[in-house]
Amino acid sequence: MLRYIVISLLLLPVYVEAQNQPQDEIRMSIFFGGGSYEIDESQATDLYEWLDSIPNLLEKYQIHLISHTDPVGGREFNEWLSKMRSGSVQNLLLKKEIPEHKITIKDWGLENPVYSNQTYSGMQMNRRVDVILYPVVF
Repeated sequence: MLRYIVISLLLLPVYVEAQNQPQDEIRMSIFFGGGSYEIDESQATDLYEWLDSIPNLLEKYQIHLISHTDPVGGREFNEWLSKMRSGSVQNLLLKKEIPEHKITIKDWGLENPVYSNQTYSGMQMNRRVDVILYPVVF
């Protein structure tokens, strides 16, 4: 029960954020513990199910990974951690047989936080990789 409540609280702000995205953009966020780049099995399964639910994924979309961290640990550590997080998500995509050329990555580290790092919940929300699908324009 507690796990469900935590997941619900984490997903709510992502839904609100998605309301402001361009209409054709589709996104999902993978969240991490403090200082971690490990993706739990539940989130990996959710990512795979989400990808499977998108018709003609590889023909219609380019995949962009944007990684974020909270400010704990300083700039150098967070730059490294941000790269490790995006790498973990990229590895999941490659295991799903998504070609590497379909994936681009931007590692923000502690720069450009979407949520306030002045609160614990804001810091939790900033520990993530956004998986964003952009339509391929012909």
